[in-house]
Amino acid sequence: MKTLAGRRATGRLAAAILIATGTLAGTLAAQAQSEQVAKPSQSFLQALTAFDTAWDSSELAFTIVSFSQDASTGYGKYTPLSEAKFADGDTINVYAEPVGYGFQETADGYTYELTASYRLLNLSGQVLAEQSNFASFTGTSRSKKRELSAGLSFQFSGLPAGDYQLETSFSDTFGGKKAAFNLPFTVVEAN
Repeated sequence: MKTLAGRRATGRLAAAILIATGTLAGTLAAQAQSEQVAKPSQSFLQALTAFDTAWDSSELAFTIVSFSQDASTGYGKYTPLSEAKFADGDTINVYAEPVGYGFQETADGYTYELTASYRLLNLSGQVLAEQSNFASFTGTSRSKKRELSAGLSFQFSGLPAGDYQLETSFSDTFGGKKAAFNLPFTVVEAN
């Protein structure tokens, strides 16, 4: 009986040693791999720090605002319209890239949240339609996400042919900032 129990104990000890050795080898391999990763240069890291400072001190703003042919499919993925002319009832797509919005640090990383409101105006400034907080752009990631595309779609019916303004405003939940833009467009007679 002692021989059988001794063999089992020796087998368990050998298995434990193999597991510990495998775990240690895996840890050392992971450390070796991380040491082999190319690190950014000091000047690159300084530029990132300067960018972070500039972002935080910026007002909420937009690097691009445009009517687009179709709904955006992601950051920089849109086709601008050559002229802002629409028939009554057409879908009006808008693409914008906001910058300078704030982040809230969480256990999962960084969260941002922007809400959009709009007003449709005629040229005399009369408000024809409006809606507050009709769209929300939010997300959380391990790093601060600074490539945000804001794709908006509108459809207005019953507008007579003429010129209009689409005023869109954004509110930054965590940064407490606000910004707006106006896009003029024309409704044309349907063919």
